[in-house]
Amino acid sequence: MKNWKKFGLVRNRHLFIGDLVLVVFSVLFSFVLRLELGPLSLFIYYLPQALWMVAIALLIKLLVYSLFGLYRRLWVYASIQELKLIAVAVTVASLLVTLGVASLWWLDVFTGPVFHGFPRSALVIDWMLSLLFVGGLRFVLRMFAERYEADSGQLVGGKLRVLIVGAGDAGNIVVREMQKNPQLRLMPVGFLDDDPQKQKHQMHGVPVVGMLKDLAAVLARKRIDEVIIAIPTAPGKVVRQVTDVCREKGVHFRTMPGIYELLDGKVSVSRLRKVDITDLLRREPVKIDEKLIGSQLGGRRVLVTGAGGSIGSELCRQIARWGPAELVLLGHGENSIFEVVLEFEESYPSLPVYPLIADVRDELRFQSVMKKFNPQFVFHAAAHKHVPMMETNVEEAVLNNVLGTRCVVDSCLACDDVERLVLISTDKAVRPTSVMGGTKRIAEMLVLDAADRSHRTFVVVRFGNVLGSRGSVVPLFERQIAKGGPVTVTHPEMMRYFMTIPEAVHLVLQASVMGKGGETFILDMGDQIRVLDLAEDLIRLSGLEPGRDIDIVFTGIRPGEKLCETLWDVDKVYQPTPHPDIFVLNGEEPLDGAKLHQSVDELVRLAREGEAQTIINMLDELIPNAAISSTPPMELTAVI
Repeated sequence: MKNWKKFGLVRNRHLFIGDLVLVVFSVLFSFVLRLELGPLSLFIYYLPQALWMVAIALLIKLLVYSLFGLYRRLWVYASIQELKLIAVAVTVASLLVTLGVASLWWLDVFTGPVFHGFPRSALVIDWMLSLLFVGGLRFVLRMFAERYEADSGQLVGGKLRVLIVGAGDAGNIVVREMQKNPQLRLMPVGFLDDDPQKQKHQMHGVPVVGMLKDLAAVLARKRIDEVIIAIPTAPGKVVRQVTDVCREKGVHFRTMPGIYELLDGKVSVSRLRKVDITDLLRREPVKIDEKLIGSQLGGRRVLVTGAGGSIGSELCRQIARWGPAELVLLGHGENSIFEVVLEFEESYPSLPVYPLIADVRDELRFQSVMKKFNPQFVFHAAAHKHVPMMETNVEEAVLNNVLGTRCVVDSCLACDDVERLVLISTDKAVRPTSVMGGTKRIAEMLVLDAADRSHRTFVVVRFGNVLGSRGSVVPLFERQIAKGGPVTVTHPEMMRYFMTIPEAVHLVLQASVMGKGGETFILDMGDQIRVLDLAEDLIRLSGLEPGRDIDIVFTGIRPGEKLCETLWDVDKVYQPTPHPDIFVLNGEEPLDGAKLHQSVDELVRLAREGEAQTIINMLDELIPNAAISSTPPMELTAVI
């Protein structure tokens, strides 16, 4: 390797000498070609003119080549770009030589009794020869350099046989690096690519040996030691397909770093491949009946509570697509509402948007909002959702999730224009073991009771963990990965339902137009996903390898935490709906209206008086199969 570096450092000195010799040879040989190898006397006759041109060429060409940087480049890494530079430099130099010869002609240097005229075609021939000689000299240097690398690479012991997934630009870079750096001890054996036009073709002598579906067979047939995924924009489905096969066959795999990593020569965990949240679902994202939603929301007045939150803001974005008559953004945090308004001014400048800072617990304030805007659709997304945080703020959970919901429900009942009310709920409301889950179950009861009493379209939408929302597990894992790990998981068998924010919003919108009143809608979220698998997927999709680049540490299951979640009680029956991914529960709430409202009054009183433990005990009594009082407080850093 040291000999190679020395070879690279002295190349330009020899290039200058080589160019000097080739300039002389090019001019003389151009005269020989121009005279068509005629009698020697004819060549001698034109020799003075040739020598004059040699002098001019030496003076001009070497200077031009130097100015164009032909002696400041690493020609062992020459590419098409350098070839273009050579063509421009040689052309400029030849034009200047032509100008010099023409100037001497004009000065009568080429007149006299010895010879007459100058073979002008020799200038064109010299230009073509110069292109051949100057470019050839440099690319011969690269050819010998690569030959030197190949020869020395054979002395470095056995190489790993590598299969590259992706025969595009990134795959090209991978192969060239392997071929130019034998010290990597990697030998490219073939490419896999799903492009039919690339099949049975070669890149740098490496063949495309099949498509992605052929991976398992190619690994065995070609005796592959390692697989490199060279598709920087590969979707998670493709990455997972490759990694699953490699793990099954016991073949090591890795993902090609991004260009930014190649530029600074290192792989940094703080610079990761951008992960599409849908890559983590392990199922196809839910689709919606857009025609039905559009016909219901278009031209309606819509109010969204909690509009600055993850779900609330996405609700507003999706609703805005359908052209509502008005969109009221109501939230308690001015900064988050302000950010949403800025986004809407850019994306939907003609949409009437009304940002309101208000607390849903303030019944008089909320009633005034309802009277002023008379919304037809109300989406209630304002809630405290962080489970461990609510364990230490029991009173706030009751006031916001229970009292706030009752204020919204009562105000909607008092407003005749409200056609539909949709409550955003959670799977943690089923057999709740947390204060947050218990308060959301009471909120569900309030909405369903109002639907029963008023016969209006008030519905509940219940779903599991939302990937990428504030306080969810994905942002936490991403921060841990960016810091180099470890990624913390409570238990290797911990399982959860997961969905994306757009999916959650799609479900809410679909339920809002499907409901007749009193239903609890549930998304068929597929199978539960192990949190460990989610963490490993996120690490791999970030371009790293679990256990090698990022460690996973098990912290132990937290008190009262479930290994698996449920979206409905096991003794309840759910029915299909016209939407294949949505199911509905009917009549699951056991409390009658009078008892429910008396209980809510008591919970609110206890919350205002700071009686946290009494609230917990009361929630256990009110909610079937609840186990909140037996659950010790969780760690504040818990996210699921």
